[in-house]
Amino acid sequence: MNTIKYKEYVGSVDFDDEIDMFHGRVSNMRDVVSFYGSSVKELRAAMKVSIEEYLKFCKERSIEFLSSDFCKFD
Repeated sequence: MNTIKYKEYVGSVDFDDEIDMFHGRVSNMRDVVSFYGSSVKELRAAMKVSIEEYLKFCKERSIEFLSSDFCKFD
């Protein structure tokens, strides 16, 4: 299994033969954050968007990050 990074987040990456795309999942977050891309460039961009959207979602709902591994609800 291969990995890629965005900030302090690590994504595990596999190739999905059925859809002919790379599939990634952020491995050091409590929740499932996944992303897809047909090239490494697309995969990296999708990882960034997925993480930033997740962080925005948490902020809007007053979820405070203690680290990249865990969140705390107020």
